[in-house]
Amino acid sequence: MPSPHRAGASRRALAAALTLAAAPLPAIAAEAPEIDTVIVVGQGDQPITVQPRGLSVSLGETEFRAVNAINVEDLMKYAPNFFVRKRFAGDDNAVVALRGANTVQSARTLVLVDGFVVSNFLGNRFDFPPKWNVVGPAEVRQFDIVYGPYSARYGGNSMGGVISVTTRAPERNEVYGQAQVMVMPFKEYGFDETFRGYSAEAGLAWKPENSPFSLRAGFRHFENTGQSMTYNLLTAATGTGTAVTGAFVDPRLATPVFGAASPVHVLQDQFRLRAGWEMENGWKLEAMGFAWLTDQDLTDTRTFLKDAAGSPVWQGRVAFGGKTWNAIGLTQSLTRRTEYLGGIRAGGDALGWEVSGHLSRYWIASQDGRTSRDMAMGLVNGTGTQTKAREPGWWTGDLTLERQFGDHAVALGADASLYETRSETFNTSAWKTASNPVFSASTWGKTTTLGVFVEDEISLPGDYRLTAGLRYDAWRAHDGGIGKQVAGRRVDDDYPDRTDSAVSPKLSFQGPMAAGWDVQISLGTATRFPTVGELFQGRIDDVTQQIDPQSFDPDLKPETSFDASLILRRSFGDVRVTSSVFLQDVQDAIFSFQGLNAYGQVVSSYKNVDRVRQFGVELIAEARDIGFEGLDIDANLSWMDARTLRNVAAPAAEGEMFPRIPEWRSNGSVRYRISDATRASLGWRYATRPNSDLFGLSRGDAYGFQSEYFTLDGRVTVALGENAELGIGIDNLLNDKAYVSHPLPQRTFVIDMKGRW
Repeated sequence: MPSPHRAGASRRALAAALTLAAAPLPAIAAEAPEIDTVIVVGQGDQPITVQPRGLSVSLGETEFRAVNAINVEDLMKYAPNFFVRKRFAGDDNAVVALRGANTVQSARTLVLVDGFVVSNFLGNRFDFPPKWNVVGPAEVRQFDIVYGPYSARYGGNSMGGVISVTTRAPERNEVYGQAQVMVMPFKEYGFDETFRGYSAEAGLAWKPENSPFSLRAGFRHFENTGQSMTYNLLTAATGTGTAVTGAFVDPRLATPVFGAASPVHVLQDQFRLRAGWEMENGWKLEAMGFAWLTDQDLTDTRTFLKDAAGSPVWQGRVAFGGKTWNAIGLTQSLTRRTEYLGGIRAGGDALGWEVSGHLSRYWIASQDGRTSRDMAMGLVNGTGTQTKAREPGWWTGDLTLERQFGDHAVALGADASLYETRSETFNTSAWKTASNPVFSASTWGKTTTLGVFVEDEISLPGDYRLTAGLRYDAWRAHDGGIGKQVAGRRVDDDYPDRTDSAVSPKLSFQGPMAAGWDVQISLGTATRFPTVGELFQGRIDDVTQQIDPQSFDPDLKPETSFDASLILRRSFGDVRVTSSVFLQDVQDAIFSFQGLNAYGQVVSSYKNVDRVRQFGVELIAEARDIGFEGLDIDANLSWMDARTLRNVAAPAAEGEMFPRIPEWRSNGSVRYRISDATRASLGWRYATRPNSDLFGLSRGDAYGFQSEYFTLDGRVTVALGENAELGIGIDNLLNDKAYVSHPLPQRTFVIDMKGRW
């Protein structure tokens, strides 16, 4: 068996070879006419739905056909300098990483579905991802991605970028359906088994001729079992213990692996309804509703330990390899959650202005998580905990007015949001049934943001465009507090309210250069205010029965970035090349780490990192009918240097690469039209190994670390008549074993069939 170092070198060599083989071909594209008014990678027949300032990518049916799309976020996986932390099929913690926004900085990306916000800005962590699952893959018409905060239309949460998902509008009477099966053989430590799943999606559209009304409705059922997300390691102990066998000694890990959390069994149901009304005066009104129901069952927990009689050992003090250890940490859990999105939007002409607006509400109507105290209690339905959410969610609204005044295209508008959360934890006597709940702890809080903006896009001689924008945001954190059971009674305490504001200027210039090149230069600043989860994270002191001032940072500042982008684009026959150079300098970046609080004590919490800077280069190419007819190649390669420049609270981090951000990334796909009915594709994703912590001390290629990865994905589709298509694919063809602390999926086989009538 090759060593981990050798395997990593092989992956790097193969990834480099693929990238060079594709040169000068790097990104994502569709067969589309050249559109000179904006610089967009992969622009198809549909116009981009977000403001394309900075690097902008638009994906449509051409790209989607080449993807084994098990979940909706898969449709973006070959985008430039892009990664989604998807740990298994059906993972609802799939955080986006654009450029140097890493996979635990979820609040740095604004995600919209048909203009409605689905970003979960209740926290800034791996478990606050966008709510992708309100939409199924078959419903998506277009994915648009803008990197960086270069338009005044979007608030500070666009610091990393903006992602817009556009679903299919009801254009005619039709019905559609899709069925899919996925199979993943998985082998690691004590696992050598095959996990399976499936999905079924169907819907209809209704749009009668000469009628102002339209309707589209859909449903998706999804079920899958993903691999275990957590391996449990033995911890050193003294004394004597039960003699056991079965633990796995991995030289990459500090101690032996003795067990694993249950493989994740996921059930999801999605419902969607979209109704429209076109008025005679040209105004359009639409109402949308999404529902998402999910169950996660983690009751198939594994231990690899056996005693002398061959019986499983779940926990306790054990003797293995001549040493004494504690085997702890195995539990069982069940989670059920019901979530809704409801929204209305309108657009039309008023007094010569083009007006558009959205109003939406996303809320978690019920969330019930139940966990055993330990494995012994799990097996007998003993004591445990129950966590219930009290309808957390958010309200968002926006209004935009646009008008042309000669050479000036003026846009102005306002937007507002309210994010609120409340959850409670109870101790229970029987964890599965949540019997006899006794209050243990609670947390709650709200943040409110109001923003206004103005932008002016000026047409200059020679097809040049200059866009200047200014944004003002006012922020408030309020009604926050925590509760705890102290000495047999509930004690609550409130956090002080906070307010802040920011002004963010933007500037972008675009136009043709000599020798057929197009150029875009963009500058901007953005301020991201803290989320509820970053602010209200302390604890109550048992003695004072008030919030412990050492348990949180009462002076946590918003993070503010200065961004710059230079883009060059040119077509060389059938190849279009786009290059991008970018810089982001962030003051007071918010990150969870150990540092000194205001009292000079070392604590682990969300704190400000004084200055983090990233800069990088991206090379993107789109080739059509390259070499011979029917062969299309999209490829991209990026290099980044993201470092902590100043960190007064923890100076040891200064000069180190910022966590979870690789130096190199390459994504892309090769697509070949074998015939009118048959298409084949090969996609790849590659990234070098990043640091796993802020101080550059944690690096590895095993469970618990952020590893490098290199995956090849293959797919073949065959048209079955005019209305149906069969797809057969393999994700992670070479069975690369990679980790985002958790193990990523191994080789996965996917078969799907879809049709529209």
